[in-house]
Amino acid sequence: MNKKATVLDTPAIKRALTRIAHEILERNKGVDDLMLVGIKTRGIPLANRLRDKIAEIEGVEIPIGEIDITLYRDDLSHQAESKEPKIQDTRIEGISGKKIVLVDDVLFTGRTVRAAMDAIVDHGRPSQIQLAVLVDRGHRELPIRADFIGKNIPTSHDEVIMVELGETDEQDQVSIYEQ
Repeated sequence: MNKKATVLDTPAIKRALTRIAHEILERNKGVDDLMLVGIKTRGIPLANRLRDKIAEIEGVEIPIGEIDITLYRDDLSHQAESKEPKIQDTRIEGISGKKIVLVDDVLFTGRTVRAAMDAIVDHGRPSQIQLAVLVDRGHRELPIRADFIGKNIPTSHDEVIMVELGETDEQDQVSIYEQ
């Protein structure tokens, strides 16, 4: 893959997350019954950063959860027989009646979000599920849209968006690559 451009650097990611935190608070009229749930892998550090931003703004630390959607994916049967899915921990407690904000790095087809919603309702019945993403690249296959978006980056099917975060990749940046 060839790198075409870096579209978000460290300061831009920080600004986007600050804006998203303010939008979450505004839409939900504060932090009452609010919970962030990060989708493994890069949704979790983004959810942690949003929790910290919200705590900075409101002076209250809201609960956070982690969800692994591996077993909820609709493409498991399409993967090679020899590949066993790697299952990670899901940590979400007390979600019934909460306003859940699902957090992920990139919104593409919508299938990851659909799987995450299935996983959440298996753990309880939240009053709402909202979606926050760092990047929305388009090309939806399901009728899913983000409530909070860091940056819209229209892409072609030949392009790949790579999100790198300090917690998982040792640097913060979002880049477009061409296959």
